[in-house]
Amino acid sequence: MPKLAANLTMLFNEVPFMERFDAAARAGFQGVEFLFPYAFHADQIADRLNYLQLDLVLHNLPAGNWEAGERGIACLPDRVGEFQDGVGEAIRYAKALGVKQLNCLVGITPKGVDAEKVHATVVSNLKFAADELKKVGVRLLIEQINTFDIPGFYLSGTKQAMNLIKETGSDNLFDQYDIYHMQRMEGELAATIKANLPMIKHIQLADNPGRFEPGTGEINYRYIFKMLDEIGYDGWIGCEYKPKAGTVEGLHWRADHQIK
Repeated sequence: MPKLAANLTMLFNEVPFMERFDAAARAGFQGVEFLFPYAFHADQIADRLNYLQLDLVLHNLPAGNWEAGERGIACLPDRVGEFQDGVGEAIRYAKALGVKQLNCLVGITPKGVDAEKVHATVVSNLKFAADELKKVGVRLLIEQINTFDIPGFYLSGTKQAMNLIKETGSDNLFDQYDIYHMQRMEGELAATIKANLPMIKHIQLADNPGRFEPGTGEINYRYIFKMLDEIGYDGWIGCEYKPKAGTVEGLHWRADHQIK
């Protein structure tokens, strides 16, 4: 059965961040993920993970000024130095927290910049990050995002992601497949996952419409979970959804889908 990780950025957000680890453990999760650790000292987070025996399965590289609407800087030609510095910071946290995969949100396509220059910047930055992470035994992932929620996001399709991975020539760059985002952009979830399984090292979920928990929308998660078992997916699945009626109250979906 799938291994579920609580996304602490989305779940338990009624409590302060450092208390969400305890809430996730009480709810029966054995793994957690979140957007960014950088506002907290690594030792603080490491202590909670160790005390609660939780695996940190994923967090993101620094992604610029999130509060101002930035969603990554890997596609910004004038921010390459900042991107590279962010890779170094992410590695320091990854080593302290024991996380083995980091995700790169590539960002919103800059206006008025030559498309070929933007593309070359993305490829170069991803190769740099993948090579640096490989030195410390950490995978780099990229994630395709729907352009309804984030208009102009540079990476918005699975084929585009696979082409970027090939173009970097790196053997340390893989895909994070978000079911919600790809349902909105592409559909064909099962066929796409099956076709690209060797490159998919992390999956995230939410239902559509609304980005709520499984069972609230159009996606047949019973079928998806069964299919993932059958094809041998052995990674984590991050629960990156907005609780529709409260986090704890909504967790019955796990039992409804026969997941512990």
